[in-house]
Amino acid sequence: MLSNTRNALGLALLLALGGAAPLSAFAQAPTAETQRLSEQWDEKRATTLLDRAVAHIEAKGKDGVTDFSRQGSFVDGDLYVYALADDGRFLASGGSSAALIGSKVTEQTDAGGKAFFREILDLAAAKGSGRVEYRWLNPVQNREEPKVTLFRKVGDVIVAVGFYSPRASAAQARDLLDRAAEALAADASVALADFQRIGGKFTQDDLYVLVVNMEDGRFLAHGASPALIGRNGHDLRDPKGKAVITDMINIARRKGAGELDYVWRNPTTAKVESKHTYFRAVDGKLVGVGYYTR
Repeated sequence: MLSNTRNALGLALLLALGGAAPLSAFAQAPTAETQRLSEQWDEKRATTLLDRAVAHIEAKGKDGVTDFSRQGSFVDGDLYVYALADDGRFLASGGSSAALIGSKVTEQTDAGGKAFFREILDLAAAKGSGRVEYRWLNPVQNREEPKVTLFRKVGDVIVAVGFYSPRASAAQARDLLDRAAEALAADASVALADFQRIGGKFTQDDLYVLVVNMEDGRFLAHGASPALIGRNGHDLRDPKGKAVITDMINIARRKGAGELDYVWRNPTTAKVESKHTYFRAVDGKLVGVGYYTR
């Protein structure tokens, strides 16, 4: 056990310092295609379960919601159905949210202060269906994680199924890059300090900002590995030998912006995973934000 712990710590340190490691050490790293298919599978399962629940309410009416609170055909592994009345009352749940049954959840917020139930109610009233992203306690991991809920309105009942999506999306990475580039252009010294602040506005789950001086390749900021600051990014290789920073700088010099696929350690899961990073040149600096695919 101690040996495994030391090996894991050694691997993490090697990656943080830009060293290469034998490919066998990363044999279990998931490919981008495998991760993408996994995410699609989670959503497909949720959609199938939601279809089944909607058909049940269409057939039995509002009285049918009580069946969602029973362990059976409306639970699929870690997925379960829950239901809301259009006035915000929580009606039923086959999972951990069963504690909310009977409560008015209109003003309830997630860990980030988002009134996600209100958003579900508003979208259901306006469009009849949709999806909402928020943070919720994952009872398996015992921590708050991003979650996606798919829902549809059937009469005055809103039927929903949620699934955990612990990795940030491409859209979230692009949004963070936009904000980071704007901050860097406005005041570089303030922005670089902000990028390093753990729990600040430029870190979220597995998203963080990296900044490199394009002239000499040295790191100016790295939201996940502060030890990299001052080190030469041209020396950095991913576990497969790709010169990640050199490739980014070359593309940014030619085009002003770009994107790159490689493998890297996910600070949230502590696993080596496939990563896709968006980057651009800002006043002689390369600024990038990547997301871990699955």
